Amino acid sequence: MPESLPVTFSVAGKDANLRLDQFLVAHIPDVSRSRLQQLIEQALVLVDEKPAKASLRLRGGERVTVLGPAQPEPLRAIAEDIPLDIVYEDDDLAIVNKPAGMMVHAGAGATEDERNRGTLVNALLHRFRRLSGVGGDLRPGIVHRLDKETSGLIVVAKNDEAHRKLAAQFAHRQVKKTYIALVHASVKADRGTIHSSISRDSVRRIRMTTRRPGGREAITHYQVRKRIASVFGKFTLLEVKIDTGRTHQIRVHLSSLGHPVVGDALYGAPRELSSVASRAGAKAEEPIALARNFLHAAALELHHPRTGELLRFAAELPEELQVFVKKVEQA
Repeated sequence: MPESLPVTFSVAGKDANLRLDQFLVAHIPDVSRSRLQQLIEQALVLVDEKPAKASLRLRGGERVTVLGPAQPEPLRAIAEDIPLDIVYEDDDLAIVNKPAGMMVHAGAGATEDERNRGTLVNALLHRFRRLSGVGGDLRPGIVHRLDKETSGLIVVAKNDEAHRKLAAQFAHRQVKKTYIALVHASVKADRGTIHSSISRDSVRRIRMTTRRPGGREAITHYQVRKRIASVFGKFTLLEVKIDTGRTHQIRVHLSSLGHPVVGDALYGAPRELSSVASRAGAKAEEPIALARNFLHAAALELHHPRTGELLRFAAELPEELQVFVKKVEQA
């Protein structure tokens, strides 16, 4: 979006017969088509000082004025009939085994369209109707998160009192979370702890990094379950426990050691695994790929927010991860 608004464009002869939305896309290339549509729908685009539709055909010679940035529509989570794997449920909380590929909740910039569909929150609203409101309208019931491509156990609060007490357990590091990860290369030490602060990458804003000074404290413990040597390379199956819950913590910490999580292209893992013989030009196994990150929240331990009872839950590796491990081991 231009830094100075309003801004006016003169329609040249070469732009004649373009639709208004096409004209804007060509002249404001750093703004998405959907955002430009919002501008038009909110009457923030004038043609010769009058609001116009996106489909208006320009003739040439008009003055197109963009008055200001579009105001995002307030996000309203939508109840959707989406199957859920409920591990445990009572009047205060639920434990859900989330599949990979499902966002926990829509982002703050989302609108009530396909970007706000298929989330865990949408499914929870349909299943439970009422959830805690402590997290706000975007995140009803959500006490903590899992990345979209991470599967496994997540706790959901059904009322505000349960939410506050569960959040306090997370804040005081009383909740125990165990993950299973398959990483590239052979991890040398049988166990270890990564104690590196995490901050947002200054260049690629969707990434986190351990390389910038400052950042938030993050502690990750790992233990080797199995080392695998195959024609697709060396891998290590890890059991991972975290004391903190920073964005992408396990993924960025393991990548910082030179062991990215399999399938995690954002942090350096290859999108496809070719066999050694294939790379050498000989006949070999077909390349394999994993359409998600090999990261699974396998165990969760916490105290019940009402009774104080210690609760323990477990979820085995999803079938697609079990199948992938067997492919690697047998190759």
